[in-house]
Amino acid sequence: MRITVHVRPGSSHTSVGGDYDGALIVRVQPRAVDGAATAAVESALADSFGVSRRHVTCVSGHSSRRKQIDIEGDVASIARRLEELRSEMLLP
Repeated sequence: MRITVHVRPGSSHTSVGGDYDGALIVRVQPRAVDGAATAAVESALADSFGVSRRHVTCVSGHSSRRKQIDIEGDVASIARRLEELRSEMLLP
C-alpha cells in the first residue's frame, strides 16, 4: 500500500502520528543529510505498522519533506493503522 508522509527532520524524538494536509506526519531525529532522515522514516514506519524494515520503501521524495512510501503487508490492517495514526494528535 502506498502512503504519503510529511517528514519533520531534526525533531527531539521520533514519532509517527497526526495529519498534515492529507499526509501522515513522521518526526525523526536525524537531519536531512545523506539520506539519514529517509532511512529513519522507513524504520519508524516499519515499527508503527508492525512490519519488517525491508517491507517499507521510499518510492519518491527522497530529498523532500513529502514522500511516497510503499508498505508491504495486509492492506486492510495497514489502512486501519494509517487512520489510527493520522487521527492521533501529537505535541509539536
